[in-house]
Amino acid sequence: MSSPEDATPPPQAPPPEAPPAEVVDDANDLRGHHFKLLMGRPLTWLLILSVAVAGGVAGAIFASAPIGGAILAGLVVVGILIVFAIADSRAADAFFVAYAKERGLTLGGQQALPAATPLLRKGDRRYANRTLSGEIAPGVQGTVALFTYEEESTDSKGNKHTNYYRYTLGLLDVPESVAHLPELYCQRKFGFRALEKFEDVFRGKKERVSLESEALLDKYEIFATEEQDAVWLRRFFSPTFIVWLTDSAPQKFAFELVGGTLCCYVSGHKEKAADLDTIAAASAAVTTRLREEATETSPPA
Repeated sequence: MSSPEDATPPPQAPPPEAPPAEVVDDANDLRGHHFKLLMGRPLTWLLILSVAVAGGVAGAIFASAPIGGAILAGLVVVGILIVFAIADSRAADAFFVAYAKERGLTLGGQQALPAATPLLRKGDRRYANRTLSGEIAPGVQGTVALFTYEEESTDSKGNKHTNYYRYTLGLLDVPESVAHLPELYCQRKFGFRALEKFEDVFRGKKERVSLESEALLDKYEIFATEEQDAVWLRRFFSPTFIVWLTDSAPQKFAFELVGGTLCCYVSGHKEKAADLDTIAAASAAVTTRLREEATETSPPA
């Protein structure tokens, strides 16, 4: 995948400590291991106590002894919390290294993703925090990424705020779909059906797709271009695929297809092996369905 814009070079960090021998299924599994390592180092305590004593002495001099003691104790707590945060970060690093190695994927750090779909173009700044690239499912090449976009706002007092929106997504190339399905948006249901016609007025060239499945309409809103071949689209949403979407797809799963780029996503950064496997499998399932229908309906080469 190319990375055309909005990338911030990842900070150079030391490699994570070697994890324990047991199987790691969650980024938090190693947090206690790294916390103990850090807290067991004399240098850690030297730094914490040096800052705490300096703060406590300053407080005693400029205020009073009780205040100085309170500052000293507070800084010790703050120091321990900082160490815990560092341990949490190192645990996540070690988890993703182990996850990528076990599944034969290439682990990448912070980088831009191609702005190919609406989600990947959102915000004032956007980037993947981590990427896992390769064969994400048998016979399916792609990338699983922890994706973030940022939106900046200014309140009435002129203070600037940044809001962070995080997703875990599967990004795949499906060029076979372009001739049959140039654009498709399968979004989670939001709002009320009574307002759908009013909302559709503002969607431009996107047209709501209606299918004979109440279960599907209760969970998803589906849009395609006005020129879309409705017969092909209905074949793509086969009864089996509809049942998979409504009953087996990950919670709050959605996908966008634009110009042969498929972006499947769920909200939040997933840091458990089972969740990452589920997103990879779901992304591969949509890709496989697109390829199946494109192969069946394309003329022979």
